[in-house]
Amino acid sequence: MKNRIRGKFRQLATGNRRPFLSQSLAVILILSLVVPSVMQARVKPTSGFNLFSSQEEIQAGQQASADANKQLPLLSDSDPITKYVQRLGANLAAHAPGAKWPYNFHVVNQKEINAFAMPGGPIYLNLGTIQAADNEAEVAAVMAHEISHVVQRHSTRAATKQMEAQLPLSILGGFLGKGIGSQLAQLGIQFGAGSYFLKNSRQNEQEADLLGTDIMYDTGYNPRWMAEFFRKLQQQGGSNTVQFFSDHPIPANRYQYVSKEVATLPAKQYLPDSTPEFAQIKQRAMGMKPLTQQQIQQQQQKSGNKLTGTAIEGVAPSGNSREFQHDAYTISYPDNWQVYGDNTTAVTIAPQSGVTQDQVAYGVIVSGFQPENSNSLDQATHELIARLRQGNPQLKQIGTDEDIRVNGITAKSADLVGQSPVKDQSGNPLRERDWLVALPLNDGQHVLYLVFISPEPDYTQMHGTFEAMLRSLRLR
Repeated sequence: MKNRIRGKFRQLATGNRRPFLSQSLAVILILSLVVPSVMQARVKPTSGFNLFSSQEEIQAGQQASADANKQLPLLSDSDPITKYVQRLGANLAAHAPGAKWPYNFHVVNQKEINAFAMPGGPIYLNLGTIQAADNEAEVAAVMAHEISHVVQRHSTRAATKQMEAQLPLSILGGFLGKGIGSQLAQLGIQFGAGSYFLKNSRQNEQEADLLGTDIMYDTGYNPRWMAEFFRKLQQQGGSNTVQFFSDHPIPANRYQYVSKEVATLPAKQYLPDSTPEFAQIKQRAMGMKPLTQQQIQQQQQKSGNKLTGTAIEGVAPSGNSREFQHDAYTISYPDNWQVYGDNTTAVTIAPQSGVTQDQVAYGVIVSGFQPENSNSLDQATHELIARLRQGNPQLKQIGTDEDIRVNGITAKSADLVGQSPVKDQSGNPLRERDWLVALPLNDGQHVLYLVFISPEPDYTQMHGTFEAMLRSLRLR
């Protein structure tokens, strides 16, 4: 992305049976006419236009899963924890509505709380999620939620929307009925761990919450734990939940709408919230020391899973950090990267070999922006994106911007794609991924924004470093 940022930060501030029987029958009749619409209400899986056939979706998920299995530190299939998760997952999946996808379940030996679903059935659960759960029903809630993403085909529907925005209708129409599997790489569509299309919108999250609630109920679990567990994670906060809420943005009134759905389900005898088997699995999990996301990235860099977009040396971030103090903020960054700029100007933080001429291939640009016609952060962000596109017409937004929290401050997050200065072996430029985050400054007039930049093939591995930098950001 071209670094066209100019200007100074100094401008930024901070009885009788028959009558009784007749009356009873009347009441029952009235209830039968009125109540069923409420008491028997069930969530129907959502659907939408999708260029992927079911078989193509399964194939895309299998390929992404095969790649993830090489990159992620998975517990073996023979591990008791994995066997437990597979049994629990299979039981929940058996009660999922719609097509019977070939579900398979994996446990990632990672400390941070998270879970994600790939197209067509692969589901991954971090060990840290089991460590954080107080009973089996909470684990079932997370897994039912992920199964619901698969049922509703959220990832391929998101990819289809991106393709609609990216391609002319004449070309898009050529895909219909002809298959698109061979076109995914060409279009920059990836479903690997950490990819954009596995990150869900708030609407998708609400749909998965509600359908997952019904799956829990049909399986026999008390569905109230769907709301309780997510509320617990939100209240706890901390670094272990950052990745989860990055991939699963918090919908408004989550606890309320799940509780409302639970109230529509007929009363019944539920399974115990927990089991002796869960107690054993939880004890085993607590005795383990899962890796942090940063440790996993370091292992990937030392192994064959190195940055793939370039042969440039010195790009991979180190495991150590240093702090940069600007007049408007402080931020930590890998100690083998450099700061271009000073405490009063726009700044680029990047590896030395990640900056070429006037373009940033790897790193982050931090700058200020004063919107002209915006009265809200949402409007200011849209104005900012338009301004960035003026300097780089190839830049396009993927999906919609989302509300996030950065150290307690409401911020906006948007994913963009463009053309990277890094080229492939054939000399063609790689697709670039840019993550824009905008925060309001204390003066009420300016916005501080960060653009995290990487070639798309390396974005998944770089994203953890970008998130760590964002978590370290403090406004002055």
